[in-house]
Amino acid sequence: MWTAYPAPPLLPRYAKTARDGALLCGTVAYLPPPPPGGYHLDALPALAPPHPGRPVPADDDVLTGGDHRLFWSLSFAVTASTWRRIGGFCERYTGYGGEDTDFGRTAAARGVDLWWVGGAPAHHQHHPVSRPPVEHLDDILRNGAVYRDRWGTWPMEGWLREFARLGLVRHDPVTDDWARCVSSHTEPSC
Repeated sequence: MWTAYPAPPLLPRYAKTARDGALLCGTVAYLPPPPPGGYHLDALPALAPPHPGRPVPADDDVLTGGDHRLFWSLSFAVTASTWRRIGGFCERYTGYGGEDTDFGRTAAARGVDLWWVGGAPAHHQHHPVSRPPVEHLDDILRNGAVYRDRWGTWPMEGWLREFARLGLVRHDPVTDDWARCVSSHTEPSC
């Protein structure tokens, strides 16, 4: 089973575009649920547009100077030299959340530019999602704290605020800590 399918032009486009000092990101489309009989790979481009939260350059365009906060490991490429310069992914992250934000921030700190590459599409297999992702609450708190220790700020603050609105977490503005609320049998205590 695959979770992200690289369209046929993705690898050749990345190979043609790759340069030392550049972090390449192609477009990613979230697929709808598979039809009866599954997806037909040649029909994937017509099933979903690229994610609206990321730039979508034309097939022959490259947009340089991208926002590193939008880095997404679902589809990216770097040269071996650039990988060594970034240092890979921080291995302190476990479970869900924060690792891509950290990688993008590390790339920026090490002078690696983010390029949005047109003509390098990938398709993400459908799966149910929840907003906010309450099933990943503990991972987000743990990984968010790792990120805060490394960079001085919290990632995923939109989700943390949603968790707080739901009474699942609380924020201590003095220490800048987010913590899970203690639950009793009747009400969470924050």
